[in-house]
Amino acid sequence: MKIRHLLGALACSIAALAATSTAHASNYKQEYKLSIVVSTAFPWGQGAEIWSNLVRERTNGRINIKLYPGTSLVQGDQTREFTAIRQGLIDMAVGSTINWSPQVKSLNLFSLPFLMPDFAAVDALIQGNVGKRLFGDIEKAGVVPLAWGENGYRQLSNSKRVIQTPDDMKGLKLRVVGSPLFIDTFTALGANPTQMSWADAQPALATGAVDGQENPLSIYAGAKLYDVAQKYLTLWNYMADPLVFVVNKQVWESWTEEDRAIVRQAALDAAKQEIAISRKGVTPQDPSLLKTIEGHGVTVTSLTPENHAAFVKATQPVFEKWKKTIGEDLVNEAVKAIENRAK
Repeated sequence: MKIRHLLGALACSIAALAATSTAHASNYKQEYKLSIVVSTAFPWGQGAEIWSNLVRERTNGRINIKLYPGTSLVQGDQTREFTAIRQGLIDMAVGSTINWSPQVKSLNLFSLPFLMPDFAAVDALIQGNVGKRLFGDIEKAGVVPLAWGENGYRQLSNSKRVIQTPDDMKGLKLRVVGSPLFIDTFTALGANPTQMSWADAQPALATGAVDGQENPLSIYAGAKLYDVAQKYLTLWNYMADPLVFVVNKQVWESWTEEDRAIVRQAALDAAKQEIAISRKGVTPQDPSLLKTIEGHGVTVTSLTPENHAAFVKATQPVFEKWKKTIGEDLVNEAVKAIENRAK
């Protein structure tokens, strides 16, 4: 009899848990909208796709995510994306620190010219205390950050000439994202920076409305910018662009604790894969993507130490100006973390 009672109680407990789970699931949306700037042809979009698939599989379909590339939920204006997430117009996103820096000022840290010399420096920031501090700032702004991804080092391309020194940039009309720090950096180098969304940038390059642009090699190659006259490419590693996997706060709080843990771990797993994809073919150990680009008749220029120093010197006033805006304490901590990085 005792065993029968125990089995009966166990069955009731299981039924109660199932009912609770069903009740929670009934409050879930049929679809969660995940925003990305680019398509799944790029590492950035692939990371979002991996995250979406992992969440769907691990929650047994309770959380179903649909990708919206081209920041289509905000009519292609990537600088409005973060505000739309905070307001609930977007449920989830894998977004660029550049695009979200107007709303979260400390994210401008990654856009400081020539702060991060190598991938080890990037890792030292996003995986250390600096990354934790920045996640705190994102959360204070009303969005829940879960994992760091990577868009990669941004390189410079143009249709006019080889660029080796700051003087070579004078007068070039270059497409940049909608960030005041970018305007300051390229103005300091003598260029004519023009703010433009990525959706507008590609036709502008094709028609010659702008002479050039700056983006990671994965974007350059994936968008086939060599087919729109971008035949001169300079590898200068002036900044890298971490990505952030996030969820709208109200959406996050609507999920069970179990599902929140699943979504967070899925983001961490997807981000790790995305970073590996992003770095594939663009390292000294594996330059395969660079070789592919050269195969399309692109002139690739690497800076000498002297030329690199000239660019650093030309942009130093911008660095010092924005250090105050970002927060001197945070920048100093970042510099120290980079100096102490494991190479």
